[in-house]
Amino acid sequence: MTHEDVLTHLKTLHGHHRRDQLGALRSLFTWAKRTGLIFRNPTSRIKVGQNEYGVLQPLAPAQIDRSVAAATTPAARLILALAAVHAARVAQIGTLMFDDLDIGNRRLTIAGRARPLDDLTMKLLLDWLEHRRRRWPNTANLHLLINNQTATKTNRASNHWISTAMRGQDATLERLRVDRQLEEALTHGPDPLHLAQVFGLDEKTAMRYADSARRLLETSAESWNVVTASTDDQR
Repeated sequence: MTHEDVLTHLKTLHGHHRRDQLGALRSLFTWAKRTGLIFRNPTSRIKVGQNEYGVLQPLAPAQIDRSVAAATTPAARLILALAAVHAARVAQIGTLMFDDLDIGNRRLTIAGRARPLDDLTMKLLLDWLEHRRRRWPNTANLHLLINNQTATKTNRASNHWISTAMRGQDATLERLRVDRQLEEALTHGPDPLHLAQVFGLDEKTAMRYADSARRLLETSAESWNVVTASTDDQR
């Protein structure tokens, strides 16, 4: 097998299939060369290429509804809102401090970025603060979210505890976070600069969301045109 044979074969593959097969061929030919079975490795200098990501898909309303129903405590409801409304990661939720909260100006700083507090998040936040005050009135922990284990300490709650209510749901906290960013791209247009500004995304991530939104919008427009044409034909 020659270098050109490998390239010809790889042109028929895409995404992880291409990466997996190139990796397998590299291992095979590296072993063959090391044992003296071949003199030249035909996979040398062949680049894997960039990852080819699929189109991000929005969550179905029923999936979100099930997660909302699973959030039965003040903490869980606030955590869900932080992921679904503000696209906060689990670790970012866990590290929120009282200093990040500005109730008077309705602002919450997440990962160094100040965000306006919408009515829903504001209500859930006040509900949680009242519950926290009644449940642990003497705690010295300055993290916004605490539990029985951290109320007597100063460390943050674990990612496991933060994710507990959504575990096993289709709409996990991570999927809710992704869905929120995709919704922004679909609603305000697939503009990576806008996404980077709103959520603090890096360039590649913002472009991926924008590309997915663009392709979803194009598919939706094509489907609408097909339906319209079919309706016109029936008339």
